[in-house]
Amino acid sequence: RDALASAVRDALAALAVEPLPERVDLERPARKEHGDWSSNVALATAKKAGRNPRELASQLVDHLNADLPPHVERVEIAGPGFVNFHLAPTWLHDVLSDVVTLGTEGFARSDAGVGHTVNVEFVSANPTGPVHAGHARGAAYGDSVARLLERCGYGVTREFYINDRGVQMQNFGASLAARKKGEEPPEDGYKGQYVTDWAAEMPDDADPVAWGEDRALADQREALAAFNVHFDVWYKELALVDSGAIEETLDELREKGHVFDDDGATWLRSTEFGDDKDRVLVKSDGELTYLAPDIAYHRDKFSRAERLINVWGADHHGYVPRMKAAMQALGHDAGELEVAIVQLVELLKDGEPVKISKRSGNLIELRDIVDEVGADAARLTYLLQSIDSRQTVDLAVVASQGMENPVYYVQMAHARIHGITRKAAEAGFERAPLNTVDLSLLTHERELDVLRSLSELPETVLSACNDRAPHRVTTWVRELAGAFHGFYHDCYVVGEGVSPELTQARLWLVESARVGLAIGLDLLGVSAPEQL
Repeated sequence: RDALASAVRDALAALAVEPLPERVDLERPARKEHGDWSSNVALATAKKAGRNPRELASQLVDHLNADLPPHVERVEIAGPGFVNFHLAPTWLHDVLSDVVTLGTEGFARSDAGVGHTVNVEFVSANPTGPVHAGHARGAAYGDSVARLLERCGYGVTREFYINDRGVQMQNFGASLAARKKGEEPPEDGYKGQYVTDWAAEMPDDADPVAWGEDRALADQREALAAFNVHFDVWYKELALVDSGAIEETLDELREKGHVFDDDGATWLRSTEFGDDKDRVLVKSDGELTYLAPDIAYHRDKFSRAERLINVWGADHHGYVPRMKAAMQALGHDAGELEVAIVQLVELLKDGEPVKISKRSGNLIELRDIVDEVGADAARLTYLLQSIDSRQTVDLAVVASQGMENPVYYVQMAHARIHGITRKAAEAGFERAPLNTVDLSLLTHERELDVLRSLSELPETVLSACNDRAPHRVTTWVRELAGAFHGFYHDCYVVGEGVSPELTQARLWLVESARVGLAIGLDLLGVSAPEQL
């Protein structure tokens, strides 16, 4: 892409186009017959340059065709002035070489974030019970965003905020104490079977609140680990309170002139930063609102990272403006705090709503989903579409062993790769050194489809990272799997009519597909099995 953009700029300069565009945009056409790359540069430049877009595009095409850039077979004009590039297969052969030379560690890796730090806080379930299904989509999303950021060079901290201050902890402790005595929990307590089970484990002399918090966190860690989600930091709200950070934060806001007192309460002037009303930080009775410790917590996170990404549920949407206002009051740009709102998921099984968990009373646990369909299937399914839209998931489809199941479809491609390699070895073929292999033999359209898909991974990773959109990686992985399944059906690697030279070239093609799938699946937190 960079080489083509440079060639286009040189051509525009040679055509005396002024002013030259600051950048030349190149995109992949939606239809294969429109080439491998397309640019609207003539349309974007013509008006300022005082030229007709179609005429400028025609001149540009003629100039480029007279001295074709490397790997370009021809350049064509389309529509009102699009410039389409058709590349030779040699370009894709170079892609193959890049993929297998750089491998899973180096290919599709960017240095865009080198030297920058990001804190990704997600899940942050209350320590009053198991992680439930409502957290699952955010867990998959937050972890994959963190993986994408790491792939693009950022220093990433995965953080879980433990909301262990407040009345819910007292209610949880009272529920455990009641069950320990064989009594019913209080009316506003916790009634799931897990409370009874944990109460039976609780020592007689234990503090129900402190012991219950530790027990809940242990259960949450275990369930999240089974979902392939791990955190660097587990941050307790009570530790924040004990540190004096809340008072320090209030003092800083007051010094900056962003708090005021009214009716005995302390308020944040959040309307100065776009909020619809000012917010209470300390009530007239001296009790802190939820907002005060949350601001102090985010202030602490900013002391450890340049940028914050919070992954919140749909019910927190209204909380975003006040938190952004608070960060601006502390001197941060609004964009330095990103909040990703995860829309709800409806769980079905054979088209019917999933029954509630026996252990958790009125909740479906994350562990129930993992036990039902497996962590891989659950994670990839939750990442099939943007978190901006509601999602319906049928667990029967997710658990199925058929090509209609996206997880099975992708993992089967990876398993087929290893199957081909094993069969080739049985036939006496091991991959020869790459520099001895004639990749120009790879001309079948199915082969080129695999390589075209691989060529898109670096830009897919970068755009998915920049836009916090891991579902784009899911889409790409499915497309590569589809291309490989097509190759698998139409192109023999070893067999009658396949020369040893072509076998070697195709073995390297298979290896490049393995590398690509391994990278994509890892970014989704999904394993790449060698057989199914």
